[in-house]
Amino acid sequence: MSAELHLGTYLRRVGLDRVPEANLAGLRALHFAHATAIPFENLDIQLGLPIHLDLPALQAKLVLRRRGGYCFEHNTLFQAVLKAIGFQAIACEARVRLGAPTVLPRTHMLLLVTVNEIPWLCDVGFGGEGLLHPVPMDGEAHPQFLNAYRVITEGGLKVLQSYHHGAWEDLYAFEPEARWPIDFEMANHFTSTHPESRFVKTLTAQLPGPEVRRLLRNRAYAELRGDQAEGRELAQEELLPLLRKVFGIEVPDGARFRALMG
Repeated sequence: MSAELHLGTYLRRVGLDRVPEANLAGLRALHFAHATAIPFENLDIQLGLPIHLDLPALQAKLVLRRRGGYCFEHNTLFQAVLKAIGFQAIACEARVRLGAPTVLPRTHMLLLVTVNEIPWLCDVGFGGEGLLHPVPMDGEAHPQFLNAYRVITEGGLKVLQSYHHGAWEDLYAFEPEARWPIDFEMANHFTSTHPESRFVKTLTAQLPGPEVRRLLRNRAYAELRGDQAEGRELAQEELLPLLRKVFGIEVPDGARFRALMG
């Protein structure tokens, strides 16, 4: 176990009372617990604060301060937890395709975890549209509560897809090869600072659950239940209370987010 990782504190953060076994059942339990307990959010970027990917910083933010983060933060922490428990886990880079009108840079991080010589796609950092459980890369449809996912092959790439309104749609594409932490440092710098980055231009908080997936983008709030969506535009004074109550994120009074400042 890494000397830096406080596994017991992490497990309490995600609502688990014991260390899962390093098998498929343990992986599924851990993935579900993390994905449904720690929100996906970019508040620090919106507040002009840097995003640090070292393990002490991630534990301080996501675990001790009970904040959330985006893919690099979630999956870097999750990979450390997996390795501490005894799983084989590698990190890969992906190009997001969901809602993209053109080819995007490789600015998403995911994990491949091998159990009994079978690789499973694990990703606790794709927000409200993301996985609750790991998915095998067998091309078959795998229901997860009100959603379904599959991983198909496209040349040398693997593509994660979700099923909505009678059709499969691409979420992201990746090469199933390990990348180094410095690769994610580069992508993290771009994603958190480039003026055209969606995370610089848009405030977001997202939290998936088995029955409802909650998404906030700027002041548009939506709850998704499979293919059914309900949403509305929030008044300015509703924003901070909603972040606190719905997503469990403590936000200082008077916080000003760059995407909402015109």
